[in-house]
Amino acid sequence: MPREFARADRVADAIQRYLANMIQQEIRDPRVGMVNINSVTVSRDMAFAKVYITVVGGDEDEGRTSAEVLNKASGFLRSLLAKELDMRTVPKLNFHYDHTSVRGQELSSLIDRAVAADKAKSSDEDE
Repeated sequence: MPREFARADRVADAIQRYLANMIQQEIRDPRVGMVNINSVTVSRDMAFAKVYITVVGGDEDEGRTSAEVLNKASGFLRSLLAKELDMRTVPKLNFHYDHTSVRGQELSSLIDRAVAADKAKSSDEDE
């Protein structure tokens, strides 16, 4: 019977949990706002981890700035992760701004407007 979760998935989940706390408590840079970690993907050889982030209440520029700052602090965060994780090597962290939530809100807004326009058009035709 195959395993339910691959090791890379379990490592990604652990990295996500630990990084969420570390960024909040250890990173003192004012350019990093309220960062949410949306997901973490780890390569199969455990050498690299892509961390997708968004910024609460921030725009895309602020999110990209936060990702750049976190990429510069990735060595520090990796050393903190090494203390928490029981692994031979800790993956190199690469932070990316995740614009899917912003794009999802835009699409939801477009759908709401289209539905409202259809309802207005159908009510005009009924009268």
